[in-house]
This record gives sequence, C-alpha cells and structure tokens, in this order.
Amino acid sequence: MNIFAIIMAAGKGTRMKSLDSTKSKVAFDLLGVPLVGHVINALKPLKLDRTITIVGHGGETTSKVVEGQSEIVWQREQKGTGHAVIQVAPLLEGKQGTTLIVSGDTPLITTKSLDQLVQTHIQGKFDLTILTSIVHQPFGYGRMIRNSKGQVTAIVEEINANEEEKKIKEINTGFYVFNNSLLFQNLRDLTPNPKNGELNITSLIKMFMDKGLKVGTSTVDAFEETLGINDRAQLAEARKIMQHRINHQHMVNGVTIENPDNTFISPQVVIGQDTTIQSGVYLIGKVTIGIGNFIGANAVIENTTIGQGNHIESSKIIDSVVGNQNLIGPYAHLRAHVVLNDQARVGNFVEIKAATLQNGVKVAHLSYLGDCEVGEDTNIGCGTIIANYDGHKKHKTVIGKNVFVGSGSTLVSPVVIADETLIAAGSTIVNDVKKGEMGIARSRQTNKEKYYQEWLKKIGK
Repeated sequence: MNIFAIIMAAGKGTRMKSLDSTKSKVAFDLLGVPLVGHVINALKPLKLDRTITIVGHGGETTSKVVEGQSEIVWQREQKGTGHAVIQVAPLLEGKQGTTLIVSGDTPLITTKSLDQLVQTHIQGKFDLTILTSIVHQPFGYGRMIRNSKGQVTAIVEEINANEEEKKIKEINTGFYVFNNSLLFQNLRDLTPNPKNGELNITSLIKMFMDKGLKVGTSTVDAFEETLGINDRAQLAEARKIMQHRINHQHMVNGVTIENPDNTFISPQVVIGQDTTIQSGVYLIGKVTIGIGNFIGANAVIENTTIGQGNHIESSKIIDSVVGNQNLIGPYAHLRAHVVLNDQARVGNFVEIKAATLQNGVKVAHLSYLGDCEVGEDTNIGCGTIIANYDGHKKHKTVIGKNVFVGSGSTLVSPVVIADETLIAAGSTIVNDVKKGEMGIARSRQTNKEKYYQEWLKKIGK
C-alpha cells in the first residue's frame, strides 16, 4: 500500500512578529533544526512513498529547508487548510493509498506516534483516522463526541460546545490519516466558511461522518507532542521540552550531563559513552563525539566530528574534525575546516581556520593559524601569526614536523618552513626556511647608555 505525507507549511506566522518578510514560521530554529525539519525527521523512518510540503508565506525559505527531503507545492493564496491540500491534487489525486496530513509547526511530534496513527488507520480499515489526546484543560480545542459504542459521531469546537461537551477531555490534535482517493474526492465538495471564506480541512471530518464513512481515532500518549508553535514564547517552551527529551536520552545512554537544564543539544548529535558535558554547552547541527571526552562549560561545537579522549575547555569549534586525546582551550576557536589529529595542544585564545595540525602539535596560547599545514610535534610559540591574506586573496603556509616557532613570530604566506627548523622569536618570515636552518628576521638591538636620564629631562622630570 502506498503511504503519502502532506506537510502543511504555508501559514504566515503573524504572531512570530518577524521583521523578515521572507522568513516563514516553519523556518524558525529549534536546537539547530528548523521547525519543519523536526517534522520531516519524524516522518523519515515511516518509509513513505512520497512526502509533499505545501509552502506559501516565506515559501522560498521553506523550500530551501525541505529541498531534497520533500516535494514542494505552492499555496499562492491563503484560503484555508482545505484549500492548501487541494494544491496537492495534481500529484496525488486518483492514487490508491493512505495519506497522512501533519503541520509543519509541530516539532515535538514523534515517529512512534505518527506510526501508531498510520497503523491504526490501516489495521482498522478506516476512511479517516484522527489523532486525539486527553488533556486536563481542553479549553480552545475541538471535543471528540462519541456514541455509546465509542464511535466518533462529531467534533464540536469550543465556541459551539454546550456545558456537557466542554467537560470532555478528548480533543482533536489536527493530525489526520485519510483514504487518499476519498480525500481528494471530498475536497472538491468543500464549501467556504461563511465567516472568512476559507476552505477548512476540519469540514471534511463532518462530511465523512455524514456520508457514513468509517472514522477512527488514535490517541497520543503525550499531548505536548502535538503542540503547534505560533509565537516565540511557545518556541521557547518547545525548546525546553525537546531539550529535556534529548538530554534525558543521552544520559540514559551513558553520557554525563552535569546541568541538563542548561545544556543544548541538537537532535542529530551522537555522543559516546563516558563523555562528560558541563553546563552551558551547545552542540549544534551534525556533531559526532566519541567515547570518554570532556566538554567544558560554555563550549560551542557545530557540525564537527570529535574522536576519543579529548579534553575541550570552554572553546568554540565549527565545521572541523578533531582526533583523539587532544587538549583544547580554554577560549580556543577552531573557526572552520580545521583538522586536528591526535595528542595536540591548542590553548588559550588560539584561533585556527582552514588548517591541518598533525599529531603532537602544540599551539599553547595567543596565536592565529590560518590556511596552513603543521607537521608532527611542531611547537608554535605564543603570539605567532600566520599572515595569510594579502588584501586580495588567501595564501597557504606549510610548516614541517619537529619545528620550533619562537614567540611573537609572523609567517607571511605563502611560505614553506621545512622539517627540523627553528624560527627565532620576534621574526617576520617572508622566505622559505630549509631543513636544519634557523630563520631569523628582525632588526639588530641597540642599547643607548644612560638614556634614561636624558629621557627624564625631555619630559621635564
């Protein structure tokens, strides 16, 4: 049986109060992933035959987010949820199968709940299956009305509910599974809402019931999974829920998170056992961390692979690869495209960009290495700068193995420093240094005798 998914992502999101008119609500970030990205990630394990996202307001932004993961159709005019689904007709109308309809602003939904909804629909041979939830305070939600046999007979919205109906705790969450053929057949019969002129998908529910079609339900255990994000306060609440969910799972898997309430980990992150993560850490994007690492307070690591046994103190690492048993920080910055092999030391206030550091390299403090290669067991002294930019383009420097670069040196790219060489402290190196040589490039020191007394006279003391 074909299984399709339609993601509703065309809404304007006015309550997000964004000044960026090109940004859709579903493109807002939640722990390093756009809202609609979380929904797609929940759908992927279902092995759907087709996934289609309906975009509208900020559609260019949404399209970029879902590109390669979903087909895209446009709702050029905002005429309601039913009107949105009609835009999918050229792709799905007339096809046999099952269609799951979800909202792109519900990032907390889980694969388990979606799969349960689909399986309930298929096994029960329903024409429409509604995902419901039991909530203690159902105010504002449509109530599920059932007959004495437990069958759904109606959904009553809050505004139309009588006092007895308002006491019902089972509500409609807005997730549906339809018989695909019947879905598009009945969409053509929708009539506009007299109050706003919109075609609403909820009208299909009554239509199916009135026609005697088989309507079933599946109940989600945790109502929070179905929460939609309408403003930034709700976005913050969703972040807390997801943060707790992700951190809890890592701790169950053998990771020590010292302050889970103040640790932020994206859902794609993989962390090995016996790794310790201190407070204030951000692990964003596609991060993989091996076993036995220590990630110190307030570290920020994005889209990076880290091996085993590293000690990383309060540093920022972006788009890089870190090997094993390295010491990094505090306050180091691996900016992008850095490969740090094994047993290296990158210390306080060191910045590295587009560089490869081989085993045993030491850059202890206050240095900048950009567009370079550094060989094994080389020591980079304090305050060393690689001047890699000539005002027009970047150039590369190569430093060999077993090199000692003295403090306060400047290496002007492009330059090659061969194996087993020395660079004298304070030198500005503009030419290659061959194996066994010491490069020295600085003015000769001159000491003027008794000059201190002359200086005092000049300043009037």
